[in-house]
Amino acid sequence: MCVFCEYLKKREKIIYENKLAFAIYDSFPVNKGHMLIMPKRHVASYFDLNEDEKNDINLLLEISKKHIDQLFHPDGYNVGFNEGIYAGQTIMHCHVHLIPRYIGDVDNPKGGIRGVIPEKQKY
Repeated sequence: MCVFCEYLKKREKIIYENKLAFAIYDSFPVNKGHMLIMPKRHVASYFDLNEDEKNDINLLLEISKKHIDQLFHPDGYNVGFNEGIYAGQTIMHCHVHLIPRYIGDVDNPKGGIRGVIPEKQKY
């Protein structure tokens, strides 16, 4: 069983949930407050989610952002997911990263998510 399905089955680490999705803190956070939002159904690809699952994930993204804002006061966010092995997906259960960003956490944040390919980040 996948690690995310185990959390759901054992009711571990869950910070927020609704009918079709749940949110946890990332076990290997990029920054303080880094959260993961995912469907309860075991599905690897975001593109295989149904509209109701996407809606529930989006609702939890909003709730989780407010939670992080209140606790950690970040200066910005990166939001995204890794789709497939060649995009860096290591757990084959769809999950959206909500990564708080802070002034000074990198020398130059310009290009943001484009940094997944470092030579393409600056433009």
